[in-house]
Amino acid sequence: MVTEPDGSVGSTAIQAGLTRPGPATPHLVRLALVGLLLLVPIWGRDHAARLPWLYLVMLAFAVAFFAAPLARAMAIRWRVLDMPAARKVHEVATPLLGGAAVYCGFAVTVLTSFDFSLQLKGVAVGATLVVAIGILDDLTDLPASLKLVGHIGAAAAAIAYGVVLNVTPIWIPGFVWINVLLTILWFVTVTNAVQFLDGMDGLAAGLGVIAGVFFSIAALQTDQRYLMYLSAALVGACLGFMPYNFRPGRAQIFLGDSGATFIGFTLAGLAVMGEWAEGDPIIALLTPSLILGVPLFDIGFVGVTRVVTGKVHSLHEWLAYTGRDHIHHRFEQLGLTRKQSVLLIFFLASTLGLSAILLKDATPREAVLILVQAACILAIVAVLEGVGRWRPRP
Repeated sequence: MVTEPDGSVGSTAIQAGLTRPGPATPHLVRLALVGLLLLVPIWGRDHAARLPWLYLVMLAFAVAFFAAPLARAMAIRWRVLDMPAARKVHEVATPLLGGAAVYCGFAVTVLTSFDFSLQLKGVAVGATLVVAIGILDDLTDLPASLKLVGHIGAAAAAIAYGVVLNVTPIWIPGFVWINVLLTILWFVTVTNAVQFLDGMDGLAAGLGVIAGVFFSIAALQTDQRYLMYLSAALVGACLGFMPYNFRPGRAQIFLGDSGATFIGFTLAGLAVMGEWAEGDPIIALLTPSLILGVPLFDIGFVGVTRVVTGKVHSLHEWLAYTGRDHIHHRFEQLGLTRKQSVLLIFFLASTLGLSAILLKDATPREAVLILVQAACILAIVAVLEGVGRWRPRP
């Protein structure tokens, strides 16, 4: 949040056309939609018809769609604005706190439609901590190291409720603690990978939609309807935010750190909660990795590039470093518009997601071919990013 020394919003914010909320009628219509969906007794109908998935998407969408303008109004009132800067792509001050709307859409849907399992409690507690840290960051610009500690604490909270990866063979000494450390690494990596991609309108929320859809499909393949419905809640919450962010012209509100990290943490939790391939830990690990392939590739590629090029020399520098070197920045430097860059990333994420759901019933030979294909796709992206790195910024 940036304000003038006297506490008023600067001229940039005025030029952005930030205004108080308009007539109350649209808000009442959105509220009526939420109330109507909450009253629909659809959850008790035949689950085989798959109507509950659509209902959960609609409910989460309606709540987030209603909450986003309220979050925008609060951000304007409290002057929680994302100001333009050299490393950012937007040109006008834009309200933050959109993540609160996404969180509300997900939380209301889960609270009204789910019986809480122990693991869901863990993911919910951890995600709530991440959202709180993100809102504090939007308000006060927390140090990167402090945010990292908070994310580790959120992961530890989820682990305390049994949300733990099971990828280390039991014959390895200390396999339990290795699994715990890998789980913390997974949560922190995915959470920050999605947050790093929150640099263009609609990108982080859109990736949340795509990953949520493919987690739903993978959960249906493995007969995990609970996770399929949980993914639906995230899909709907992200979709409800999109009309205010990924739209013609400029965005009305940004996710902020709270929204992007919440989406990342929840996706990481869905991955850990699921059993993606019975008896085959490699496929079980690769399925969520492919679904989240774009953000995981980006954080890995950018991290290695920064070290190799000498931009960072320590963990502290890596945490504090900010720059325009992520996949969406490179695509823009290649000459694509911002909308084109976002859509291209959506197609890449969807392609890797399709590869993930093909792994379920693939033979060993087919699985290798699928992974080689995914590697080729990411190699093409790496080449394009290398070209974009040497081109001047548009």
